[in-house]
Amino acid sequence: MTSSFHDTRWTLVSRSRGEDTQAKAALSELCAAYYAPVVAFLRRDGRAEDVARDLAHDFFAKLLAGGTIDSADPLRGKFRSYLLMILKRFAANQRDHDHAAKRGGGQVHAVIDGESDMTGAGLQIADVKAEAPDAAFDRQWALTLLARALGRLESEMRDDGKSEHFDALKPWLTAEADATPQVDAATKLGMSIEAVKVAIHRLRKRFREAVKAEIAQTVSDEDTVREELDALMVALRK
Repeated sequence: MTSSFHDTRWTLVSRSRGEDTQAKAALSELCAAYYAPVVAFLRRDGRAEDVARDLAHDFFAKLLAGGTIDSADPLRGKFRSYLLMILKRFAANQRDHDHAAKRGGGQVHAVIDGESDMTGAGLQIADVKAEAPDAAFDRQWALTLLARALGRLESEMRDDGKSEHFDALKPWLTAEADATPQVDAATKLGMSIEAVKVAIHRLRKRFREAVKAEIAQTVSDEDTVREELDALMVALRK
């Protein structure tokens, strides 16, 4: 294991085992990084937006309370996979609890997976084309990871005094490139078109490295980075 893997999410997991301030801060960082994927999973698992967010808070509160995360083992590889596993358990237990409460109340409820508009009290119509909860989790994980990598790159470039370059060339890291002529960036930066093409190529390379650095925080060794990078691309294509 190289030095680049010393400060990883798994390291944060280890730091989070305890009741001191450092442990709570480490686990809070983990929660912040995975909050959106957890909400996406719960939404696709049949919960309304507000319910999903409340359950996500409950899920992370259990982690913050200690105990659940103690079984995390970096030798298992991907923290993403570990978190998804315990999230599934949490969601299943919550569903069992809700069903038991409904039976105990003597009422009949119909809750069908999907994000369609409400058509009646307590009833949602299923969207058969909706992605599975696992896929929703992975897709939001990918989007969140890309956003974190973009933020990392932006911070680095601003620290290097290259804010103007980042702002002008950022569209080529996102879906905005088709709507942004390279000549506009060239004019803004006082560069030739060829120089802009080279700058875009270099920025994309730096962005890819930033993405890999984010991924490296979620796995236990370098060999798994490529695997997770492939998983990220698959998640974005779904």
